Amino acid sequence: MDRKLRVGILGGTGMVGQRFISLLENHPWFETVTIAASPRSAGKRYEEAVNGRWKMTTPMPEAVKNIVVKDVSDVYTLASDVDFVFSAVDMSKDEIRKIEEEYAKAETPVVSNNSAHRWTPDVPMIVPELNPQHLDVISSQKKRLGTKRGFIVVKPNCSIQSYTPALHALKEAGFEAETVVATTYQAISGAGKTFKDWPEMEGNVIPFIGGEEEKSEQEPLRIWGHIENGSIVKAEAPVITTQCIRVPVLDGHTAAVFMSFKDGNKPSKDEIIKIWRAFKGLPQELNLPSAPKNFIQYLDDDNRPQVTLDVNYENGFGISLGRLREDVIFDYKFVGLSHNTIRGAAGGGVLTAELLKAKGFI
Repeated sequence: MDRKLRVGILGGTGMVGQRFISLLENHPWFETVTIAASPRSAGKRYEEAVNGRWKMTTPMPEAVKNIVVKDVSDVYTLASDVDFVFSAVDMSKDEIRKIEEEYAKAETPVVSNNSAHRWTPDVPMIVPELNPQHLDVISSQKKRLGTKRGFIVVKPNCSIQSYTPALHALKEAGFEAETVVATTYQAISGAGKTFKDWPEMEGNVIPFIGGEEEKSEQEPLRIWGHIENGSIVKAEAPVITTQCIRVPVLDGHTAAVFMSFKDGNKPSKDEIIKIWRAFKGLPQELNLPSAPKNFIQYLDDDNRPQVTLDVNYENGFGISLGRLREDVIFDYKFVGLSHNTIRGAAGGGVLTAELLKAKGFI
């Protein structure tokens, strides 16, 4: 690669924006050259705009401290400086849809962490190991937008990452789930918070997260959907029902999952574990910079996976599974764990951008 691609971060002062900036430090393919945020941050040096609100455990990269933050609405000025942008803006869904399309129409590819375009028919929602074929719909999106280079790709909700890959690996091996029940125990960073910001979460559990259950039940079906007439049509199965609970953990979404298989096609426990451990996707085949070498690990100990021990598996890009056993109502049950702001948010976006680069889209 002759030069690194120039990257802009939309919403760079928030938690996910900060995670993008942290992950891009010393990235072999990408370099953060522009950061945009709300008008109140525009015109300030990035370090000044964040103003003591840096939420990562690693220090703010020196290379971004003196970048002057731009107004995210100044689309054409910002677009002229970059090869593509990551979007993590904090706006209403209508505002996000509008501004992301404006960037795309300014011939700037957008890799979005936001939910606003997850159900736009010609916008692919990607987990790089699971549905890279959905990138084919970008050609239809470009026709609609009237662009040559510009398009939007989104990543799914962080809550589905800890169980959808496990179900997908089995589906690919010919064991398709028919019914799934999942309860997710979600970290506070999923709300953009730390314990300093949200002290009432210490020692507390909140049994409701707005919009999460609908996303957790429906978004896997879109990932398993197919392209038809330039649109992604979601799959009809499996039937998924969820509960999403906020727990006093900083990073890491845990899922307790129950599953039954279609047409009684039930694999053995050993078969399931072997399938999970062997599963690889296109990022592994292409050896993308951020791709986990082993996407899914299965842990034999009864007390694993644990957030404190396993959330950073494969630098936060891998999925940890455990406690697979037969159930008295369903065929099997298991526990999954994923890092919600790396695999589930900014890291998933970075890996998607790497895939887009490798496939010639950016």
